[in-house]
Amino acid sequence: MTATVVERKWHTTAEVAQMLGYGLSKTKMLVLTGEIRSIKDGRNRRILPRWVDEYVERLAREVEEQWSA
Repeated sequence: MTATVVERKWHTTAEVAQMLGYGLSKTKMLVLTGEIRSIKDGRNRRILPRWVDEYVERLAREVEEQWSA
């Protein structure tokens, strides 16, 4: 029998905070200011994995631009 791996479609704010090594309050602020995109699902916020990647890539790009200036 083959085990099926279910890939998560989205993450909670707390999961993203843990992934990034940030505190929950910092991550919530990033969501509220639009730095990290999210969608409202009832009373909860959900963040797509690609949006986390976009945030990290944007930060990396900004640092690279600072070093090349």
